[in-house]
Formats: sequence, structure tokens, C-alpha cells
Amino acid sequence: MDIATARRLHDVVEPCHSFIYFATEGKIAYGEAGLKGQWMGYFASRSAPMGAVGAEVVIATFYGFAPEMVHRAIPDAWALASPEIVLQARLAVADQALRRTWGDLADGPEVAEAAALMRAAVESAECAGRPLGAAHQALAWPDEPHLAVWHGASVLREHRGDGHVATLVAHELDPRASLMTIAAVNPSYGDFVRGFRGWTPEELDETLDDLRARGLVDGEGLATDACRMLRDGIEQDTDRLAVQPYRALGAEGCERLIAALTPLAAAIKGG
Repeated sequence: MDIATARRLHDVVEPCHSFIYFATEGKIAYGEAGLKGQWMGYFASRSAPMGAVGAEVVIATFYGFAPEMVHRAIPDAWALASPEIVLQARLAVADQALRRTWGDLADGPEVAEAAALMRAAVESAECAGRPLGAAHQALAWPDEPHLAVWHGASVLREHRGDGHVATLVAHELDPRASLMTIAAVNPSYGDFVRGFRGWTPEELDETLDDLRARGLVDGEGLATDACRMLRDGIEQDTDRLAVQPYRALGAEGCERLIAALTPLAAAIKGG
């Protein structure tokens, strides 16, 4: 299979994982588990497969967040709820949110087929050098097919994300530079970076100065041709590094997985 197929798979796998961080059920479930606030729920639930890790591990593996933002949640979260309790809460959130969003689809043939195909891909995934992917891969598979789809999507998403971080490091884009080059290419993303990643305006302005010196942004902070080429290359490398698990499915299996996940991803995006 080629990197274009890996990109198509990412487009339908990603929504089946990432919705968990925005599901309304999360606030209730994580609060009942003892966690305080949306961001503590996010940092704890995503890092819980690694165990009660410190803030430095979360900062390194998540990559895009300001250290101070992570330190406000980790390690305090583990004094309020163990990783095991957080994982139980996260699975409950996935169950409730998927049944709400998918409705009858949750028990349909697309889910059953997607679950079987994703398990084959996940079990063949090589996770050396991919800490979040490996930690999620080591979790037990849920019995219910709709939760198996979510779990499979989580492993494949984090496997790809670990490869993305490695690519950013190889191209000498630190977390701030990575975010600001995306914002330079897609200016609408700038408000998200400035509002939800925890960096101060001064830190982001300093990064823009560094990117100007590298010829990656112009005087207005917009992407130069060199920046666009760099970002395109990073995405292509990320897709290339994400191919490996899907080779177990073959070309036909990949097309079947895309077909099965497409209505599921669309339902999540529409919900």
C-alpha cells in the first residue's frame, strides 16, 4: 500500500479516536472519577495507558503543550484517581458517546468488520520508538465491537502520532515551531494555538522571530514557500511512517476498512 492510502485511513481513523476528548460525557465521568477540570481529564486520560507518569513524560510525548499547562494537571491527577480508574472512566465515556452518536450503527455490520480489520492492523503494529502507541497497544481489547473500533483507532492514531513527533524532531521543529508553522500555513489555526496550547504571547512571538530567521515565515507571520514545502514533507513522512500496521490488511483489506469506517467517522463529525 502507498502513503495516499495511509492518509485516507487516517482521515477516517482519527475521528473515531479523537472525539473522546470533546464528548460531553467526559466531564461527568472524569469528575466522578475524582479529576478536576477538562484539561486534567484530557492529560490524565490520554497518558493513563503509560501509568502514573510525570509531567515531563506527558510534555515530551504529547509535544504541543506548554509545560506549565501540563504541570497544572500532572502529577496531581494521579493523587485523585489512579490510571486504572481513569482508563475505566475513559472506556465508559467511549461507550456512552459512541452509542449516542452512532445509534443503530453501533451494532451494525460496519462496526463488526471494522473491529476485526483494526485488530489485525493493531496486532501487527511495530511500536518500537513509539511510546504512546506501545502503551495503548498493551491495553486489553474491549469485548464489544464498537469499543473495539474505538480502541483500535486509539492505538493506530497514537502510533501515527508518535511517528509524527519523530518527524518534527528530525526537521528541527520544536513544539512551538511546529504549531506556528501550521498556523502560518493555515492562519485560522492561529487562534487555536494561542488559546488552547498554553503558550504565552511572548513565547509564540519569539518563535515567530526564529521562524523568520529560518526563512519559514514572512513579516506578517504567514508561510513562505519553504514553509509550505517543509510542512508538506512532514505530512508525507508521517503518512509513510504510518503505513506499516496496515500492510497486514493488504490493499483489499484497507479498502474494506475505509468503507466500514467512513459512515462511522461521518456520524461522529456530524454529531
